[in-house]
Formats: sequence, structure tokens, C-alpha cells
Amino acid sequence: MAKIHFTFEDKSIPPKTVEAEAGLSLLEIAHDNDIHLNHNCGGVCACSTCHVYVLKGEEFLPEISEKEEDFIDRAIDPRLESRLACQAIIEDEEAELEVEIPDQSKIIGHEH
Repeated sequence: MAKIHFTFEDKSIPPKTVEAEAGLSLLEIAHDNDIHLNHNCGGVCACSTCHVYVLKGEEFLPEISEKEEDFIDRAIDPRLESRLACQAIIEDEEAELEVEIPDQSKIIGHEH
């Protein structure tokens, strides 16, 4: 099982480490583990509300597509380590990732 360590820009939320199978997206993993992450388009790479920072383990994710890059450019405070959680699919059962979730209160949207 892959190991994902979620931290939060909002420091009032404690970090959470979870395990997940390869083939799942960071968005699915967050949702399955009751981690709040907005996703207005339903996870189909049509918005930027599931924007996250992959601080460690980028090599276990598919390469970023042009479409994903275009939406990341629209996200709040994009960085080099930015990804859309709906497109960041774990490719290796032995993966270890560190993912920071931006402050969700700054995002106009809702959780599904």
C-alpha cells in the first residue's frame, strides 16, 4: 500500500497519514479518508479547486498534462510543486508522498 502524509496550510488541522492502493487519485484518497478537499468539477480536470502541493513523492505520479497545468495557473498561489489532486494518481504500491492541502477557506466552492 502507498503511504500519503497529508499536512494542511491551515495549521489548526492536524496532519494525517493514510494508506491507499495504487491507481487512486489524491482526491479519491482524501475523500475516502474524510479529508476536506474542494472539487467543484467532480474530479474531471475542469477547475482548480482540488489544487494541492506535492512536497515529496512526485516521481510516483504521472507527468503533469498541459490541461492540468492550465488549470493550476488559475489556482490560488500555484507553486512548482502544485498538482490537481484529481489528476495525481498513485502509480506505485510502494509510493510515499507528502501532500499539503491549501487553506480551503480561501476557495470558493464546496465539498461533494
